[in-house]
Amino acid sequence: MFDIGFSEIFVIAIVALLVLGPERLPKAARFAGLWVRRARAQWHSVKSELENELAAEELKRSLRQTQDSLREAQDELREGFDEARNRIKREQESLQRELDDLDRDVRDTAAPPPGSQPDASPARKPELDELPLASASDPDLKPGLESAGAAASPDDVYARGLPVETDSEAQPEPVPAHRTAHDDGAQRR
Repeated sequence: MFDIGFSEIFVIAIVALLVLGPERLPKAARFAGLWVRRARAQWHSVKSELENELAAEELKRSLRQTQDSLREAQDELREGFDEARNRIKREQESLQRELDDLDRDVRDTAAPPPGSQPDASPARKPELDELPLASASDPDLKPGLESAGAAASPDDVYARGLPVETDSEAQPEPVPAHRTAHDDGAQRR
């Protein structure tokens, strides 16, 4: 701190002894020690206060940097979301145009040609729940049965392996397999 060596302290002690005398010298030494301790305590408090302020400034600086980086990341995310939203909106509009064009094409092909008279009674197709069970599950059913609304006979249904609605709880018997020459008709396990 100060450049005071042993010789300077010795000179100060001798001058203090001559000036103050032997009675007041111990009291003055205690008083000087008290002021030195207070000065050191004050110095340490100022030093710790400066260190705390520097640490607080460093913490604030790092917090500001973190906030800036988070703000930048938030802006990038927002831009990405906006870009994705715009891309989805463009795709939706494109698909809507394609659907409108397809719908227009279907209506154009389904409309009667100009100059022809439309049918007075268009044929109504039966809904799926109006069809018999066999026709609803069999895509190969004859068109005559489907349009007439007639149910297939149980023999036809069994031969094709289709489910049949029955009024009883009993299970329908399966169609027997073709018998071979060595089959005697007995059930085997």
